[in-house]
Amino acid sequence: MALRRALPALRPYLPRFVPLSTAPASREQPAAGPAAVPGGGSARAVRPLVPAVDFGNAQEAYRSRRTWELARSLLVLRLCAWPALLARHEQLLYVSRKLLGQRLFNKLMKMTFYGHFVAGEDQESIQPLLQHNRAFGVGAILDYAVEEDLSPEEAEHKEMESCTSAAERDGSGTNKRDKQYQAHRAFGDRRNGVISARTYFYANEAKCDSHMETFLRCIEASGRVSDDGFIAIKLTALGRPQFLLQFSEVLAKWRCFFHQMAVEQGQAGLAAMDTKLEVAVLQESVAKMGIASRAEIEDWFTAETLGVSGTVDLLDWSSLIHSRTKLSKHLVVPNAQTGQLEPLLSRFTEEEELQMTRMLQRMDVLAKKATEMGVRLMVDAEQTYFQPAISRLTLEMQRKFNVEKPLIFNTYQCYLKDAYDNVTLDVELARREGWCFGAKLVRGAYLAQERARAAEIGYEDPINPTYEATNAMYHRCLDYVLEELKHNAKAKMMVASHNEDTVRFALHRMEELGLHPADHQVYFGQLLGMCDQISFPLGQAGYPVYKYVPYGPVMEVLPYLSRRALENSSLMKGAHRERQLMWLELLRRLRTCSFFHRPT
Repeated sequence: MALRRALPALRPYLPRFVPLSTAPASREQPAAGPAAVPGGGSARAVRPLVPAVDFGNAQEAYRSRRTWELARSLLVLRLCAWPALLARHEQLLYVSRKLLGQRLFNKLMKMTFYGHFVAGEDQESIQPLLQHNRAFGVGAILDYAVEEDLSPEEAEHKEMESCTSAAERDGSGTNKRDKQYQAHRAFGDRRNGVISARTYFYANEAKCDSHMETFLRCIEASGRVSDDGFIAIKLTALGRPQFLLQFSEVLAKWRCFFHQMAVEQGQAGLAAMDTKLEVAVLQESVAKMGIASRAEIEDWFTAETLGVSGTVDLLDWSSLIHSRTKLSKHLVVPNAQTGQLEPLLSRFTEEEELQMTRMLQRMDVLAKKATEMGVRLMVDAEQTYFQPAISRLTLEMQRKFNVEKPLIFNTYQCYLKDAYDNVTLDVELARREGWCFGAKLVRGAYLAQERARAAEIGYEDPINPTYEATNAMYHRCLDYVLEELKHNAKAKMMVASHNEDTVRFALHRMEELGLHPADHQVYFGQLLGMCDQISFPLGQAGYPVYKYVPYGPVMEVLPYLSRRALENSSLMKGAHRERQLMWLELLRRLRTCSFFHRPT
């Protein structure tokens, strides 16, 4: 009954199927042809000059920074690169707070780490920084960075309670769960091995409502500053993760079943979008397995739902999960061995079913508020055992709200082996259904944890085997979406990367494809306090660029600050380059007697 009762909240989202270059000089760029803007007529013959971008120009990179801010950045980044200090930073923070007292400790933090990585304590105090950065061409992705300061034991207990159903706990339900999509005590604290992503643990429905209210305030704050801002949200903040685990398993097993049928039809090893099953053969196979009657099967595959091609691709197949009421009575999956549709669990409590619906309702509230305020929502990616459900629910939001322009952005982690398939499938779905594609490409935040979990529990590692393979995947996904943007003016993408080579690759391909920065189709994103030598030259050259801007009270963002320090230590090459450029700019100001530089 779980998905059937949750479906009314999803009904509005159901598918509507329809048959740079760093060269020293600026360059004149020809207009994109009429095909680049469907229905938009011809473009101007000559576009504005494409600005040159130089990531090695220290003066331009730090023109927005006062000298004392530059000195503070040097100090903070140098301390972040000191292994002995990082190993004991939590103890040092505790001792400092005891010795100085809370008031002096807060001042010390604001003068150093907090002041470097965090914008302020509340919506009002962050406004000067947001306006200052905007004056230099850099927008904001607001992120309320407060986290619960839980012990590992507390985090583990909350995770096991919230990811396990009542039927599993009391042993009364039939458990057919895949081990990859079950909670495991050894990995109950999802913060372990993760240094670049915030983690939410479920406490109760009231806490989820509180998180939703926080996100609503972020939307309001972003909307007051500009009409093109972003905020970042996590779906694990908005509901019980048990639902994400179970729905992810359903989606994963249905996709696996599709590929099993593809093997039977001699289509093993094809890319996701190239795999097309013959409907007649598929109906015969499903009927032989006894999963459904022939009449039911014929009702699944109709011209109204699947077109008249005589084939079914993975997008058609995935649509059946929501469009067939009988299949949605339970969280059920096909079993190729037994020839049965089997429920993951034999029963769900009424409260568990209500919790599923509440998560969907909170997502809807946030999207409607974002629409009202003109703010875009970025739904962050999370662990692979949650991600299929997160991506699917994000897609349902995109169907409803990305009608005129991309309001909801999904996140694709390019260290995953299936990243390219996921990107291509979602782009094609947006084309078919006529909504606006919005994407954020990242490398990924959970590599060490995912690898360890797969090895310990015994399932295939979902991560690309090498850093080079991840780079290749990132560039492949980036290139594919840029090609889509060339022909679809309403599609948008954010390249969220601290890697100069990746940013250069994006600029080079934009130039080749005729994608002008003034069109605001490609955005760039970095964290506040990191990679200013990328962000500010891009912004000052006219490219849409954004900083992730965390804010919150000093004591409540200490877990965030701890991760930022650790992340800088893991990005030594980039941080070393930043420090070199900062030193160059400080020395230049000393030589030119402009030590009291005022940003203008």
